[in-house]
This record gives sequence, structure tokens and C-alpha cells, in this order.
Amino acid sequence: MGIALTRRATLAGMIAASAFPASAQSNWPDRPITIVHGLAPGGPSDIIARIVADSLTRRLGQQVIVDPRPGAGGRLAAGQIARATPDGYTLMTIPSGHAVAAALYKSLPYDSLEDFAMISMLTEFPFILVTAADSDLRTFQDFTAIAKASGRPFLYGSAGNASLQHLAGELLSRTLNVTFQHVPYRGSAQALTDLMAKRIDFLVDSPTAEMQYIRAGKVRPLVVTSQSRFFGLPDVPTSAEVGIPGYTFTSWQGMVAPAGMPETLVDRLNVEIANVLADPAVIERVHGIGNVPAPTSSKEFKARIASDIAKWSAVIEGANIDKI
Repeated sequence: MGIALTRRATLAGMIAASAFPASAQSNWPDRPITIVHGLAPGGPSDIIARIVADSLTRRLGQQVIVDPRPGAGGRLAAGQIARATPDGYTLMTIPSGHAVAAALYKSLPYDSLEDFAMISMLTEFPFILVTAADSDLRTFQDFTAIAKASGRPFLYGSAGNASLQHLAGELLSRTLNVTFQHVPYRGSAQALTDLMAKRIDFLVDSPTAEMQYIRAGKVRPLVVTSQSRFFGLPDVPTSAEVGIPGYTFTSWQGMVAPAGMPETLVDRLNVEIANVLADPAVIERVHGIGNVPAPTSSKEFKARIASDIAKWSAVIEGANIDKI
């Protein structure tokens, strides 16, 4: 995958960049822009893409269209965008699963870092460790003490093998040096049902999956995995506050383009996105789906992806999860 594809992408990028004279770049955009994503219409990724597209349409004076292309967890769409013309008219939003795929798959039809121009992160959200509302695990301190003293490994659920929820449980096991037993489900809903019935001990999942059950008093949140407290659960401590700063991570959405897009366009889009995500109306819409605006520089976004690939690669190797 890596060397041959990266060389081809670099060469293609050099050719593409030379094909867009300064006049074309200065007139950008002079026609509609398409934002592709690789997940299902109507889901959080689609909603984020449409929020950003709506605002960019107003700011840029050209229609920005969202084009969902679901399949293979976004990998099919990513492969298509990696081969697209880097002229600023085809963009893509990617989830943090982009980094997980790079760690998990033996081969991909693209290089997860070098075949894309990273424009900016868009949003992020923490994961939340929850237990049943009537569980004896009332605090994270209870959780740690009982997990270490228990004669059996705690059972935790996930949305499936090698899902981010699965990796989050394995990372917690490594961080606490405690053995847990993973129970994979086909999605979060069944895992939450079994958690509430106390057939499993805990779950680490997204606000989108868990918040309605937390608000209804059916599950108890013990800790959030972000650096700062989550706006939706201001009374729930962070992992650093409970003494495990190594268990700090978030899930994110970001925007990329094909490698070779002129830096002037990358920079322009980076500024536009930062302005979009500073808009109070956009912040309110983003909060409505449990996300937090999180714009970055292009370099910061690329470094974040590289860091996440390294983090999840270590977890996958340490947990002896078979690569696909």
C-alpha cells in the first residue's frame, strides 16, 4: 500500500498543483463544491457535513453539496477521494474511524496520511464510561477497586469486534492493568439493553448512543474521556481528574481533500471552517448532536491522525486483535 501509492499520489499532486494557475485559484470557487462522506445519510457524520456545507454555501457564494457514499465504513469513499482531482471542488469529511482503519487493516487502497490534504478537524466528542443505574459501581473509584479485587473479569460490551468501543475497552484495560472480557454486539443498542439488565458490567460509548439513557436515569456515567468536562455532563469527571490521564481520547470529524490541492485553497478553507465553527448558531446545532466544535490547523489535524493511528495500532497489537 504505502510506498507505491504515496509516490503516485505525490507525483499526481505535483502535476495537479502545476495544472491550477494562480488565476484559477484566485477565482475559486466559481462553481459548486461537493463534500463527500462515506457513511449513511442521516447519521452524525452526515449531519455535521450538512451543517458545515450550509454555512460554507453562504460564506463562499457557491452551492456546497453533500454527497453520501456509504460502504465499507467509509473506505470506499476515501479511496475515491484519494484519486480525485485536487482542485478544491471535491472535499471529504472523515471520522476518527479513518485512523482506526489505518491501524486495523493490513492493506488499504490509499495511504491514510499522504494521499490526502488535511484541511481541519471539525468537531469532536468524548466517550463516556457507563454502568447500570443500580450497579454497585457508583464512582470510577468504585469501578477500579472492585475490578481489581473481583474474582472474575468485568464484562464490557461494544458495537462489534475492532469497533472504537472495543478498542476503548482494551485501552482502559491496558491503562488500569486490569483484565476485562469483551462482549461484541451488532451495534450499541443491544449492548445498552444488556447493560441495563446487568448482563454486562460496563460500556464505553458515544454521547449519541448513551445520553438518552443517562437522562432517563437508566445508566450511570462514571467518567468522560476528554481533556475537559463534556458540556452535556458537566458533573461527570474527566479521565485525568480520576487519575488516568493516559485514558484521554475523543472521536472526531474532519475535512480533507485529495493530496496536491494548492496550499492557498487549503489555507482558505481552513480559515472559512474556523469562522463557520465559531458561529453561535453552528455551535448550537453541533451541540445538538453531542459534538463540540474543534477546528485546527492543517498541520495539527495531520498530526492528530498520525497520533491516533499510533495509539490504536498499539492497542490492537497489545490486545492481540487480528488485523483484517
